[in-house]
Amino acid sequence: MATLGHGVRIAILGASGYTGVELLRLLAHHPSGEIRALTADRQAGKSIAKVFPHLARRNLPDLVAIGEVDWSDIDLVFCCLPHGTTQEVVASLPAHLRVCDLSADFRLDPATYETWYGHAHRAPHLQTEAVYGLTEVARAAVANARLVAVPGCYPTCAQLPLIPLLKAGIIDADDIVIDAKSGVTGAGRGLKETSLFAEVSEGICAYGVANHRHMPEIEQGLSAAAGKPVTVTFTPHLMPMNRGILSTIYVRMINGAGLADLRRTLEHSYADEPFVRVLKEGSYPATQHVRGSNLCLIGLGADRRPGRAILVAAIDNLVKGASGQAVQDMNVMLGLPETSGLAQEPLFP
Repeated sequence: MATLGHGVRIAILGASGYTGVELLRLLAHHPSGEIRALTADRQAGKSIAKVFPHLARRNLPDLVAIGEVDWSDIDLVFCCLPHGTTQEVVASLPAHLRVCDLSADFRLDPATYETWYGHAHRAPHLQTEAVYGLTEVARAAVANARLVAVPGCYPTCAQLPLIPLLKAGIIDADDIVIDAKSGVTGAGRGLKETSLFAEVSEGICAYGVANHRHMPEIEQGLSAAAGKPVTVTFTPHLMPMNRGILSTIYVRMINGAGLADLRRTLEHSYADEPFVRVLKEGSYPATQHVRGSNLCLIGLGADRRPGRAILVAAIDNLVKGASGQAVQDMNVMLGLPETSGLAQEPLFP
């Protein structure tokens, strides 16, 4: 699709949540972004300064209900709405709008979505045109898309290290274990007992064991890369921190491949990518190495057991795992420099 001749006029639906405010932070530094509309439900009628005082000096529109938005003044919409609500909203939008949806509503085929999310998809006709926006894997498709399904946080952190290795046929697609740990913001900003400080602080817990909703999304991407159905062992854990995902992934090498082949494949695959970096031998990422950035850092080493390797990947779940990846998709969709609005270095420590 052609580059717009003016600033990109943007609406953010669900702007009062974590992914919405992260979009505001990133787009504040985007040279082509013009935020024209911000919506919220419970916060409608309030100014951004009232809801997010740290953005008070930004000249941003007040929060309104979705029905109050003038769509003729908008080019692109970021949907930061809860799973299950986005489908009907996107279906009601004018056809001229480009859409980046940060929910799970357009990431899976309707039957798989119904199985894992518990209700029928209410806009299956749009699912056929939705492009899964893992930019490093689907850049050409994203560039021609009207509707992009922004990948989930856990799937992004798992797929980026694994897809090149599966495509190369040098790891066993039937022997993948993903142990992932996330900060609390991955649960959203809504009030939940399990997200209370006293529930999260000073502890670590596994959740969604063997049935987390990101499993089919991970397996969908890995199956496409492997050219056959892939089923993984995936266990997420909740950590007492705000941001970040760290995935430790255990694989078995095949077809005579060694660790050097895995490293060479990843380095070659991501040599020209601005946001994916393979660390030097002996180095492994930590969540504080990516905090506030759109980076995915990958380290790898040999397991003590012969023929096996360990991959470690880190992302900020709110940036590369959500809002940053959405901005990256927008840039590709509109023919803008892919790094626009995303050049921030990580905040360390």
